[in-house]
Amino acid sequence: MQVFCRVCVMVFALVSCMPGGSSVVAAAPPAANLTAAQKAAIGRKIWQNECAGSVAGLTTWNAGEEFPSLGIGHFIWYPDGVKGRFAESWPAFVAFAKQRGLKLPPVALEPHAPWRTKAVFQSDFNSPRMNALRNWLAANVAVQTDFIIARSQAALPKILATAPAAQRGKIEANYRKVGTTANGTYALIDYVNFKGDGSLATERYQGLGWGLLQVLAGMRDVPAGQPAAAEFAASAKRVLSRRIANSPPARGEKRWEAGWHNRCDTYARPL
Repeated sequence: MQVFCRVCVMVFALVSCMPGGSSVVAAAPPAANLTAAQKAAIGRKIWQNECAGSVAGLTTWNAGEEFPSLGIGHFIWYPDGVKGRFAESWPAFVAFAKQRGLKLPPVALEPHAPWRTKAVFQSDFNSPRMNALRNWLAANVAVQTDFIIARSQAALPKILATAPAAQRGKIEANYRKVGTTANGTYALIDYVNFKGDGSLATERYQGLGWGLLQVLAGMRDVPAGQPAAAEFAASAKRVLSRRIANSPPARGEKRWEAGWHNRCDTYARPL
């Protein structure tokens, strides 16, 4: 699939005053002029990454977590009263889908996830409302893919505003280098959905994050194109292994390392 970096039709410009009176200005990031077929291919890859491509995987509650994960992007949805360290994305997706004029199942419109625990979620797994939710998600992959792409495109200004001034040039240059290939574009889109943009202070273990910001900052200096996509994959694996090493032992994150690394390896392979 031929995808090349072009100026995105949506201009993401940010002027953010930083301590000491300095400022950062982020011009429009490079973005792929994706066709419907290309977006569909990326959506299928994300669905495979998150749910093994299954309809059942569209509604999941992972062991050791306090929330369900829904859709091809496993969008986080917190039950009432739960304030986790990870960014909640399901309500934002629902708002995005409603703006597109889509009618969602009633359960999707609840203000909070209506299952208090994993056990309650599993007991409700084959209920009419859960089947309706999964069927809707399986039939509306395109809008989920568009939402994930929009989140990725909005990430660069946020991370440049968050990053130390000395790192901003490197981060933006690496973003552009990675975005010059089809698989690099997929990597930028997928990773924000996978592990966030890295700007949230709550998404840290021992003060160190694991989002797109940290992956781009940790890349070694390589040329644009496939070398940059391969280095992005390698940097992502280093960042995720560091996250696991710094994580609370009770979370047992080591069990996810092989799968996370396998996902990152897909970024280095041409589409």
